[in-house]
Amino acid sequence: MSTTEDRWRPYPLVLAGAILAVTFAVLLDPEWGGFSLGVVMTLGAVLRLVGSGLLAVRTRTTDAVTLAVFGVALMAGSLVLQYPALMPL
Repeated sequence: MSTTEDRWRPYPLVLAGAILAVTFAVLLDPEWGGFSLGVVMTLGAVLRLVGSGLLAVRTRTTDAVTLAVFGVALMAGSLVLQYPALMPL
């Protein structure tokens, strides 16, 4: 059985990463800020898939797939904004 501390461990990591990514997107570079937010969301999907506690909203598979799809979509969208030559792909 996991302790309360073990359940909280991934939550601040993902929250801090999301805050930093959004701050980076607003203040410096929207394309790479969006990419970094996608990376953080994908990291959250991996953490949820391995069974992290407080990232749980629905079933483990649903949470992981939803986070992964949104994370990859953010990364792909920001790469297309940064490099328009990728648009035909």
